[in-house]
Amino acid sequence: MPSRRSTTNRQHRTRPAGASRRPNKESNHVWELASGSSLHTDRLGRAIGLALQGGETLALFGQLGAGKTALVRGIAAGLGAPPTAVSSPTFVFIHEYRGRLPLAHVDLYRVRSIHEAESTGLEEYLSGSTVAAIEWADKGLSLLPQDRLEILLRHQSVESRTIRLAATGPMSTILLTKAKQRYARTASRTVPRRLTLPKRKRKASS
Repeated sequence: MPSRRSTTNRQHRTRPAGASRRPNKESNHVWELASGSSLHTDRLGRAIGLALQGGETLALFGQLGAGKTALVRGIAAGLGAPPTAVSSPTFVFIHEYRGRLPLAHVDLYRVRSIHEAESTGLEEYLSGSTVAAIEWADKGLSLLPQDRLEILLRHQSVESRTIRLAATGPMSTILLTKAKQRYARTASRTVPRRLTLPKRKRKASS
């Protein structure tokens, strides 16, 4: 288990009187893209996972079925953790996965107050090399570091959605930049090549 944060380390968090229920609009860097399927969402998650250096906080926002868990599954794969082991931790609040870096997958869906969010032990994972991916982050926003990558997933249709990533500090800005680079590198690999069928030889007429 990761060690508890000291009082000194907690000074970098924001505790506004009324925590916003939407990602911070005043970010240092923003990236918005369209996802046409769960494969695209997984690809983005893998790019983020490959770009992580350790200690980052990922705050996920979006309605039920928007793809938050699918994105975390891709992040786990990018970290080298088994993606098939990733499921929504709704009833236990936090799942831990081991890959290149430790990943704490947090789900605050059933949390009804900031005091309940504190009682989940969330703050124990916001230090060291642990990466914290938090679904329904709006329910515990005041507990999170000021420097975080905020990810908002919105439905466009049954399969498609828009994903907006906003970096709110230097560490998350570096992560976002590297994730974009990783994502771009995989673009050519995911585009299916057009098959060239061999030409049939015509039979000579008798």
